[in-house]
Amino acid sequence: MTITGVILAGGRGQRLGGMDKGLVSVHGKPLIEPIIQAFKPQVDTLLINANRHIAEYSAYGYPVVSDTLADFQGPLAGFVAAMQRVSTPCIVTVPCDAPRIAADYVARLWQAQLRDNTLVAVAHDGTRLQPTHALIAIELLPQLLTFLQSGQRKIEAWYQTLDYSVVDFADCPAMFNNINTPDQLAREQSGA
Repeated sequence: MTITGVILAGGRGQRLGGMDKGLVSVHGKPLIEPIIQAFKPQVDTLLINANRHIAEYSAYGYPVVSDTLADFQGPLAGFVAAMQRVSTPCIVTVPCDAPRIAADYVARLWQAQLRDNTLVAVAHDGTRLQPTHALIAIELLPQLLTFLQSGQRKIEAWYQTLDYSVVDFADCPAMFNNINTPDQLAREQSGA
């Protein structure tokens, strides 16, 4: 199966003072760069979902898609923008602020989806679901649009309307260390 990798960089970064998290420098590089390096070998095509700094993201040489829904509706709006753009049967998503992607991330999600015959496979860190780390069939786009039109925005609430696979990534919890606050950014920059 062909899969498009989607890096979710469309948020406002409110808890980080409005910084664009994908472009925040850690160890001398924007956060998005190690994600591209780890993600690209695992997918057939790659795109970036971003709503600002389009030129900076475009410079990486991958398509950049912006949300088609107004008002920064969250990661689900990024899912929609990507699903409307791609020609592959599935997308697999990662947030732009979680740079430690497992080398078998996509394979594990895909194997679970095949095993369980589901349209969505979602990572679990051993403690809780990690909803922005998911493999999603494009055929779910109409259902997702209906869900969003009802006013709902929570990814977990959408998943609850579906039959989905939960994929155990408890062996690599660092993959889910994301950067939402100045303290988390400082820890990442110091290598802690």
